[in-house]
Amino acid sequence: MSDISAVGIVTPSDWVALPIEPSDDVRSWSKTTAVELRDRSQAEGYDIDKTTLRKDLRSRAEDSRSRKPFYAFALYPDGFDFALATLEVDLIHPDETVPEITLDWLAETFSADDFGPPMISHTDLPIGPAVRIRQNFASGARSRRRPGILMETLTYGVVPTGAESALMMLMSWTVPGVSEEMETAADSIAETLTVDL
Repeated sequence: MSDISAVGIVTPSDWVALPIEPSDDVRSWSKTTAVELRDRSQAEGYDIDKTTLRKDLRSRAEDSRSRKPFYAFALYPDGFDFALATLEVDLIHPDETVPEITLDWLAETFSADDFGPPMISHTDLPIGPAVRIRQNFASGARSRRRPGILMETLTYGVVPTGAESALMMLMSWTVPGVSEEMETAADSIAETLTVDL
């Protein structure tokens, strides 16, 4: 058994990589990326607000950066000035409290029953055995006037063949009515995960 030294992932072109390193200039990145995304949408016949888009980009990047994932992406289809979903990839390493990471441990640790029991299934990805967890959470209320909202998630926990650590991929969204599309996208992206040991 060895540790994971590198992780790879392939996302469709409407997923934007978020700057999550402490040295990244999020403010400058959000301005530049907002122009690029606005121009891409305009080429497809959509008129979107660059300021709203810039603020959303910055907010998504800062939110993901606070969790320190290995990778983070946000979904910006043409015509949208806000992200439809966020995707993060991270590593979970064994330690004194969890000397061996198993699929059962991942399923138990990363599932909750905020809105009924999670849907948990086991599957095989090209990099190894995985647990797939589909669940919903109550996203925290911002104020009395702005109550919490439903956050839908799909998590893959993978124990790559020959690795000690686990690879976690979490997709989340709050836009109603897109669950089927988001699940299909997450399933497809999970198939592209690669690791180097």
